[in-house]
Amino acid sequence: MFSEFKFKNLGLRTKRAKMGKSAKREALWGLAFISPWIIGFFLWTFGPMVASLIFSFTDFNLLHRDEMQWIGLQNFRHFFSDPLVWQAIKVSLIFAAIALPISVIQPIVMAALLNDDRLWARRMFTTLFYMPAVVPFVSAVYVWSGIMNTQTGWFNRGLAAIGIPGPDWLGSQAWIYPSLVMIGLWGVGNMMLMTLATMQGVPTELYDAAKVDGASHFKQFYHVTLPMITPVIFYNLVLTTIGIVQYFLVPFVLKGPNGDPGNATWFYGMYLYKEAFSYSNMGYASTMAWMLFLFVLVFTIILFATQKYWVYYAGMED
Repeated sequence: MFSEFKFKNLGLRTKRAKMGKSAKREALWGLAFISPWIIGFFLWTFGPMVASLIFSFTDFNLLHRDEMQWIGLQNFRHFFSDPLVWQAIKVSLIFAAIALPISVIQPIVMAALLNDDRLWARRMFTTLFYMPAVVPFVSAVYVWSGIMNTQTGWFNRGLAAIGIPGPDWLGSQAWIYPSLVMIGLWGVGNMMLMTLATMQGVPTELYDAAKVDGASHFKQFYHVTLPMITPVIFYNLVLTTIGIVQYFLVPFVLKGPNGDPGNATWFYGMYLYKEAFSYSNMGYASTMAWMLFLFVLVFTIILFATQKYWVYYAGMED
């Protein structure tokens, strides 16, 4: 009896040893397949981040690399007293106050329209709304610069056809922010598609129960659809906030790095770019980059802390 028990235990250990070898082999193959990403991450992401953190405590300048000195927190003290930093923060906040609500609401509205069974050719419109998201953004910006051209642009020609003088979309401080928002909204097809997919995944029995209770279409949307799609709304909100804080490409392509017109496009990313690549002041630019990282980190943590009050996840407990 003892021998039989010992034999069974020996077989169990052998089986476990085989399973352990198999799991180790799978783990090694997994590491082998993801090793290009790991190597690329340490070479092109983590490594530069560490280098920029070190540079932020120095006066490193590309034109005078041999004269680099450790200056401690001097760059950070200069950051908080730099009037151009506060001007850039002000411009970024003004633009965020305009662009963020619209960028979050528009995909919801578009998805709600495309989710209506009564809409003709829904698939065609879904494809058309998504297509701009796959267009290279620099090319799209140049297209929009032609559309908004004061003399030859389609917008002003259309307004002139009905007797309305068109504004200077890209050269006026009053119109530059609406123009930038319109250009940005042209590429929200990806967020729209995610929102639409989430809407189509809402259980139909919830709508049936709401109809039995006499809820109108608006009340069904407000009390059923919106709560069920709050996870994707939260996702879009986080990504849009991070994107707006780092906003740089569109105004840089349209107006260059000088913040025209009248410093209206002097975004934080624009100032960081000029410090790094126009003035070669990599030490101060690294400080600005890390301050931006800390702001995004803190703001994202705050957003995640608020989600328990308004984001609903299926299966969550009250």
